[in-house]
Amino acid sequence: METAKKKFVFPSAFTILFVILIIAVGLTWIVPSGSYSKLTYDGINNQFVVKTYQQDDKTYPATKETLDQLNIKIDLNNFTEGTIKKPIAIPGTYQRVQQNPKGIGDIAESMIHGTIEAADIMVFIFTLGGMIGVINKTGAFNSGLMALARRTKGNEFMIVFSVSVLMVIGGTTCGIEEEAVAFYPILVPVFLALGYDAIICVGAIFLASSMGTAFSTINPFSVVIASNAAGIPFTEGIGFRAVGLVLGAACVIYYLYWYARKIKANPAFSYTYEDRESFREQYMKGFDPNAVVEFTVRRKLILALFCIAFPIMVWGVMAGGWWFPQMAASFLTITIIIMFISGLKEKEIVDSFTHGASELVGVSLIIGLARGVNLVLEQGMISDTILDYTSQLVSGMPPSLFILGQLVVFIFLGLVVPSSSGLAVLAMPIMAPLADAVGIPRFIVVSAYNWGQYAMLFLAPTGLVLVTLQMLNIPFNKWVKFVMPMIGALLVIGATLLIIQVSMYSH
Repeated sequence: METAKKKFVFPSAFTILFVILIIAVGLTWIVPSGSYSKLTYDGINNQFVVKTYQQDDKTYPATKETLDQLNIKIDLNNFTEGTIKKPIAIPGTYQRVQQNPKGIGDIAESMIHGTIEAADIMVFIFTLGGMIGVINKTGAFNSGLMALARRTKGNEFMIVFSVSVLMVIGGTTCGIEEEAVAFYPILVPVFLALGYDAIICVGAIFLASSMGTAFSTINPFSVVIASNAAGIPFTEGIGFRAVGLVLGAACVIYYLYWYARKIKANPAFSYTYEDRESFREQYMKGFDPNAVVEFTVRRKLILALFCIAFPIMVWGVMAGGWWFPQMAASFLTITIIIMFISGLKEKEIVDSFTHGASELVGVSLIIGLARGVNLVLEQGMISDTILDYTSQLVSGMPPSLFILGQLVVFIFLGLVVPSSSGLAVLAMPIMAPLADAVGIPRFIVVSAYNWGQYAMLFLAPTGLVLVTLQMLNIPFNKWVKFVMPMIGALLVIGATLLIIQVSMYSH
């Protein structure tokens, strides 16, 4: 009797990141260690501080003359007004340093330290999970979903369309990334009630917001800080970015429409069809489409409070300077109000909150593990070496080849430094001056940074994608199959716009 072949199961997010962490440790033995001198602004003493590896810090007056002396073409106000807060790499200061390889013991230690560094976002996610647990216990989600399903019968895609447009706008204006995690608990059950699957939930939220962020127009966390680090106004090149935004958004919406029609016609077409039952169990627990659950005034008020939390969060990030502690506090405040009006007993409230938070423990730990990978690369001091090597690789090329080379470089750097603001202040002072040498404006390099980095962040395990997939129990290989056409669309649109800009502005 033949033994049945075991079906291959793609590794989980934890396993993928653990393997990447081991590879990162290995790279610290292979890639030469190196470091740029870094410039920071000391607002208390109104002076610049230059930190160089194994040398005493040097201080300089916070003046334009100092920036010119260091060959940093950035407006002084960007430092003094707090626009640029992270250390800036100083051009021409790269040096090889003593190799700093990490060992086996650093694997577990980096995981712990990465988790500690991610404490703020983890608390935010736990608070969000607790809020969802309480609202689920009140029956508000159940009754609200049933009412929505009845009202949207026959026009279900309009919900997907509306969410996608809002996420694209959120991405291009304020760079919704980690914050998008908050939208899954409210929108995933809605999409499931409309007859869609797990992948389309990620498409309408993560894919749409990331496409918007890739074609950032006024996003302060990517294009604005990158332009400032390049020494130019962020409005330069905004017209081309806006054109790319429209084209990118159209591609996402059409792709989601195509996919939605396919799974409506044949549910088995779904890329996550095999996992549909476990996914529905996770997000539609207790939801019975045939049950009659009254949508009472109390439940409407609870859902209204829940929905209000999200525009408050967006306002706080854009206008109030909020970060995860403030966002978590706002969600917790609204949760407490919901607790008082829920009509639940004290023990039911506490149990539902802790149960809801516990369901997102795995998601939170993924964030810590990803941060651990970044810590290994930083402490191994190989990120600056990679940046120096890639900058030399593209310097001196003809303009069109140079800008396409920059696009490829930023795709690669997006894996090494999966932070838009972090990559901007690290790479832009080095990469932007290369544009001067080949005779093209610096804003075209900013565009290459934006489009290249985000093409990688759709896939980068060290970014947000594994957090999202873990939250929705979607295997990474299924996501790759779904997202590759959109990465192709992004790169085609980006490369075309870059070539057009070079042909118009090279001299």
